Order: sequence, then C-alpha cells, then structure tokens
Amino acid sequence: MMHAFPCGTLPLDFVGTLRARRSAVPTEKLATPGGLDAWFVEAGMVDAAPGADLTDLDIALDLRESIYSLVAARLAGEPLPPRAVAEVNRHAAGLPVALRLHADGATRAGTVAQGLAALARETVEIIGGDEAALLRECARPECAQVYLDRSRGHRREWCAMRTCGNRVKAAGYRARRHSGADA
Repeated sequence: MMHAFPCGTLPLDFVGTLRARRSAVPTEKLATPGGLDAWFVEAGMVDAAPGADLTDLDIALDLRESIYSLVAARLAGEPLPPRAVAEVNRHAAGLPVALRLHADGATRAGTVAQGLAALARETVEIIGGDEAALLRECARPECAQVYLDRSRGHRREWCAMRTCGNRVKAAGYRARRHSGADA
C-alpha cells in the first residue's frame, strides 16, 4: 500500500497526501497520475484505477489544497476562503462514482472527476455541518494531518496512535530516561 488513511474520513486523508506540510520540504504522495490512481483504489472509492493523467492530477491537487484551506479556516475560526468554497462546490456538483450490483456482489467504478466529486461532497458535509467542531490537527509538530476527533472525551491528540502518538510518547520516554541518567 502506497498511502495511509489514519483519519477515518477520506477528504482529510486526501489532504494528508501532502506529508509534513509545514516543513521546508513536504513530501508529495500524489506526485504522479499513478499515485492518484492508487490513492483512489486504496481508499476503496473505486475497484480499478480510474486512469488519471497529468491534467487530472493538477485538478486533484488544486482540490486538495482547497479542502485544506477550508479546514485551516475552520480550525482558526476564520471565514471560509471564497475561492476554496467555489472550488469545492464546483466539484461537489459532479457525478458520483457508479455502483453496480452483480450476482457476486457490488463494484465501484468511476473517473477521477467522479472520485473528486465524492471527496468534495463529503467535505461540504464536514465543513458545513456539526462535524466541523470536531476538526483537530495532529499535536506532533512534524505532522500537519487533520482529523475528526470522535473520541468519547474529545481529547484525541494525534492523527493516529500507531504513528504520531507512538512517536511522541517514545520521544517523551527517551527524554525522561535521558534526563534521569543525568541526575
């Protein structure tokens, strides 16, 4: 698997395809049309690669950054950027991924535009609904992943315990152990 899905919601996982966003050199996980195809398949949005090209990739990256702009505005308590709102709304109006029922089950098929439409629609539901209050950014300084804090007490700190949570806790343990050795 090329991609990670720690957030439990696809638009926020999509935003996370630009890793270490705040660092001097972020890591682009959607560097090629094939990477975008893989993301859609690994996310379970479609069963087969939609056949992205460079234009599709540019459009997808533009939508990703628009989603991030909306999320960042909600996190900061600022007005939503009009350009990002227009971009997400334009995609949200698109056709959905096609679901087909067969004797052996169901299949999902669609184009990049259909996959982006699904991401945009879910973004509208999150940003425009009650879940916007659950938006959080990972507390690990090197991570900029955003997630919905659906934990019981709404005190979740990391995008994923397996990755960022473990790293922060291990670093804290090492620091305490090191300072105890100096005493």
